[in-house]
Amino acid sequence: MSNPSETAAAAPEPIPECPHCQKPMPLCICDSVTPIESRLSLLILQHPQEQDRALGTARLLAKHFADATVRVGLSWPSLSKALGRPVENASHWAVLYLGSARAADLETEAEIVALNRKGEVADKQRERLGKLEGVVLLDGTWSQAKALWWRNPWMLKCQRVILNPSRPSRYGRLRKEPRSDGLSTIEAAATLMAGLEKRPDIAETLNASFERMLARYRKVQADMPELAPKPAPKDRRRNFRRAKRA
Repeated sequence: MSNPSETAAAAPEPIPECPHCQKPMPLCICDSVTPIESRLSLLILQHPQEQDRALGTARLLAKHFADATVRVGLSWPSLSKALGRPVENASHWAVLYLGSARAADLETEAEIVALNRKGEVADKQRERLGKLEGVVLLDGTWSQAKALWWRNPWMLKCQRVILNPSRPSRYGRLRKEPRSDGLSTIEAAATLMAGLEKRPDIAETLNASFERMLARYRKVQADMPELAPKPAPKDRRRNFRRAKRA
């Protein structure tokens, strides 16, 4: 009589991960990443529950820049602690956070808009944006980005900015964005850093990298369904919302 444990289907071996972008190796495009020289520093704060290894872009984005830092967590005491080095003036750093603000409602055609504490278009736009030394991006879903914003009050010392993108996210149907102006982390960086530095080549390089990643995903998706992003369980999302209200 055969042993059930011997006849049971063997568990599939785990797919190896790239140590740099942390994607499954079939989805890794690190060998085609083009380094970008930038005067702006980049800090990416990733929510711990952002588990989309297949379609996430934070670490792919960071690989393009020598002065890029990725931190995973919910809160840090200050910008300096999050960045890992002293920051003299937090107001010289931008935080991209849309929240409830929409550029379309603010009667502006600018692609990058600096906001004041009231969520209104700030005065002296060119001066505010021209003095920036670094950019903070919040990596996660809409609710996760909101949690990062509210758990880190030091962000109020930074210059809040929103985007008015000329086109919707390249994710398309692969990953639904809750708003038409919602972009992937790498697309947001492309728009923001290229605009602030007045260098279209930054956007071209980052968006091309993103498109290669999406093309690779579509190519292997049919043969390797286990690489499809897995949504968080509904009860976990519900408990997370309760925790935020507590």
